[in-house]
This record gives sequence, C-alpha cells and structure tokens, in this order.
Amino acid sequence: MSSDPWGRVDETGTVYVRTADGEKVVGSWQAGSPDEALAYFERKYEGLVVEIGLLEKRVRTTDLSSKDAMAAIDHLREQVDAHHAVGDLDALRARLDKLVELVDKRREERKAQRARQSEEARQAKEALVVEAEELAQSDQWRAAGERLRALVDTWKGLPRLDRKSDDELWHRFSHARSAFSKRRKQHFAQLDAQREDARRVKEQLVAEAEALSGSTDWGPTAARYRDLMAQWKAAGRAQREHEEELWNRFRSAQDVFFAARSSVFAERDAEQAENLKLKEELAGEAEKLLPITDLKAARAAFRAINERWEAIGHVPRDARPKVEGRMHTVERAIQEAEEAEWRRTNPEARARAEGLTGQLQAAVDKLKGQIEQARAQDNTAKAEKLERELEGRQALLDQALKGLQEFGG
Repeated sequence: MSSDPWGRVDETGTVYVRTADGEKVVGSWQAGSPDEALAYFERKYEGLVVEIGLLEKRVRTTDLSSKDAMAAIDHLREQVDAHHAVGDLDALRARLDKLVELVDKRREERKAQRARQSEEARQAKEALVVEAEELAQSDQWRAAGERLRALVDTWKGLPRLDRKSDDELWHRFSHARSAFSKRRKQHFAQLDAQREDARRVKEQLVAEAEALSGSTDWGPTAARYRDLMAQWKAAGRAQREHEEELWNRFRSAQDVFFAARSSVFAERDAEQAENLKLKEELAGEAEKLLPITDLKAARAAFRAINERWEAIGHVPRDARPKVEGRMHTVERAIQEAEEAEWRRTNPEARARAEGLTGQLQAAVDKLKGQIEQARAQDNTAKAEKLERELEGRQALLDQALKGLQEFGG
C-alpha cells in the first residue's frame, strides 16, 4: 500500500483522496505501481489548480459575463466533486466559493454601472428634449433647424432607455421637431404668398414705367417715377428669379426717360456735377465713421448724412455706382455691427450656449474621473475606451467654448 498526505492506494489498487468529509474513492489503478497511481491523480489535481487559476484571472481582468463565469465554475466544481484527483480538494472548493462571491460582486457592480449609464442617458435625452421644445418656438429658421438636426445626431449616439421612458421622451422630441417644421412651413408659405403679391404689383409698376419712358412731360413724369419708386419699395421683394428681371426693366425704363431729359436739359449737367461733388464729400464724411466703435453714434451720424444725401439731386449717371458704392460700404458695416451686437446680447442664444457648455464640461470632468479610477484598478481596456470617448466630448466642448466666445463670454 502507498500513501501521501492527500491520498493513498490500498492493496487492491483502489485510490483514495482525503477530504474534510473523510476518504473518497478516486478510482482504480492496475497498470503500474501505487506511486505511479498517486502521481497520475496528483497531476489531474494540478490540472484543476491551473484551470481554477486561469478562471480566477479571467474573472478579475476581463469582461467575462457572469453567466459564462458561473457555467465555468459549475463545470470545475463538478470535476472537484467527482473526486477524480488527489490533492487538497477542500481548498479548491473554497477557491471556487470565493470565486462565486467575486462573480456576484462583479455582477452587482455591472448592474450598478448600467443603472448609472442609463440615468446619464435619461438626463442627456431629457436635456435634448427641453432644448428641442425651446427651439420649436424659435423664428431663427436656419439656425434652429441646423441645431435640431444636430440634436437628432446626438440622440442617436445615446444608449436606449427602457422602452416606455425612451418612447415617451422620443415622442416629445419628435413632436417638438414637427411643431418647428410646421411653423417654418407656414412661415415660408406665407412669405411665398407675399412675394407672389409683390411680383404682381411690380409687374404693373414696370408696365407703367415702360409706358412713361418715352414721355417728354419732364416734370410730371419725373414726379410719377418717384411715386412708382415709392410703391416699388413698399411692395416688398418678389421671388428671387423674378425680382432682378423686374428691377432691371423698371430701372431701364427710368434710365431711358432721365437720359432723354438730361440730353434735353444740358444746362443741368453743371448742377449734376456739383451734386456729385457734394455726394463725394458726404461719402468721405461717412467713411470717417469706419471702423465702427460706437454703434449708436455711428448709426445716428449716418442717418443724418443720408438725409443730406437724399436731399441732393441726381449725379452724372456714369459716376453714380462708384459714389453710391462708397455709401453702401459704410451702410453694410453699420448693419453688420448691428447684427453682431444683436447676437452678442441675445440672452436666449447665450443661455443655450452656456447650458450646452456646462453639460459638456461636466461630462468631460466625469470621464476624467472614470479614467483615473480605471487606471487605479489596472483596467487598461476600460481606461482606453473612456479616453477615446473623452476625445470626442473634449472636441465638442472646445467647439462650444469657441461659440460662447462670440457672445462675449
């Protein structure tokens, strides 16, 4: 008979293993010596030790699912309980019990993590819904439309919630987009109708202007052209494809009449030359307002200059584009300054920009904390995954901060 601390072989060749519950039959050995029998079953025990060690490592260092881990534990436990190995089987059972506790702990951690992620996604989607509902009331058709499309892309990148919550939030989100689209459609339909009305009015004005172009009744006809011009401005803009054509015909008819009048009244050339000189002086005075430093003062000064400009009569036709272009340059600069001031002082747009920046900053800070925690836990895979996500969030934050600077913040 042969034995070691964990097993023995009796004179019949039966191999036993010692456990806390007493000896258990391992198997029968007839092919060699008792020492060879013990060595064989001890190797099987070492094999179990290796397998349990590998499973412990997988549970601690990989994303092995709880289901797969428990299946592997059960498989190993069956082998241990079968007593087909010689060694400290009770110690292996204890390791498997601890491994079960670790798997349970990891399952609860993952459950808590999924719950946190779900709550974060819910808060993010609720924020998107709130912003979409605010945008639904906006009249900034282009900017609001682009922002709503961006919100849709953001929504698609977020995880799904439970079906009921996700459907409810999506319903609100979709309803806000539909409401905005409906309002925008109504706005442009109304605008199209107004432009069609303007086209019909301007066609009538063009017809009258062309009929008057050959008139030699200089005074009354010139006065009528001024009336037609006032009606033209009051009519509003027609569709783009019609506006330029109608304007060219209207302006050409006026030019024909006034060119004829100028040729008849040659003595007025001197007056127009003097008018040109005065307008050039006014244009120079207006150009001194640039660059715009005091918008209110510049606007008032330009209005006064323009009133004096309007009081001056015609200038030579070939000189008109240049001198009027100088005035238009100053006028455009004032308009651009007004638009910049409006954007800078628009509280609604600023609040949205600040809100988005705050959300992104919080997300970036949270990701940095999670990365540090993952590094501390030697979870390199998770840390690298979070760092890739951080890069995307940081890029969005940088873009949002750049936009916020446009508001002076």
